[in-house]
Amino acid sequence: MATKRQLVEAGVAPPDTGPERPWLRIQGTNDASTMWYAVLRRQERGIWLGSLAMRHREHYERLLADGWEEVPIDEIGVRGAQAMAPPDAPSGADARP
Repeated sequence: MATKRQLVEAGVAPPDTGPERPWLRIQGTNDASTMWYAVLRRQERGIWLGSLAMRHREHYERLLADGWEEVPIDEIGVRGAQAMAPPDAPSGADARP
């Protein structure tokens, strides 16, 4: 998981468009704050899925009950994605969440 700004700064994405696959945009409001929203992840079939959910709401509770986990704020970014990559995955900007 990484913000668009973090991906641009890491050279993974151009500033005028979104990053290429396998990075996918998590839909949310432009003013989403980790104070009100939680970034969640779940590994399925060897890939990481991400979601943004408003804290303390039914959807957030349902995701947690279904095995999703909240991403710690310090793991949001390209370095956090590298830490989550399998051991045989490419390193650096080629690592994916």
